[in-house]
Amino acid sequence: MNGSQDKLKDAVRRPASLGQTFRAVAWSFFGVRRSADLESDVQKLNPLYVIAAGVVAAAAFVGGVIFLVRWVVSSGVAT
Repeated sequence: MNGSQDKLKDAVRRPASLGQTFRAVAWSFFGVRRSADLESDVQKLNPLYVIAAGVVAAAAFVGGVIFLVRWVVSSGVAT
């Protein structure tokens, strides 16, 4: 059990920036990530940053879709 805690602590200390994390999450949303980049991400990205970036990106996507639907409906194009 102590070994898994050490691995988690090491993963949280990874050096990748928030920008690199958001870039990796954005490419993952489109599903176009090379396997070499995936391996690099596993070694560099902080898992907590990945979770946070995924939640923020998903919320932005849903908010964008809601905005787009409301705009189309209010403009009268959808009637």
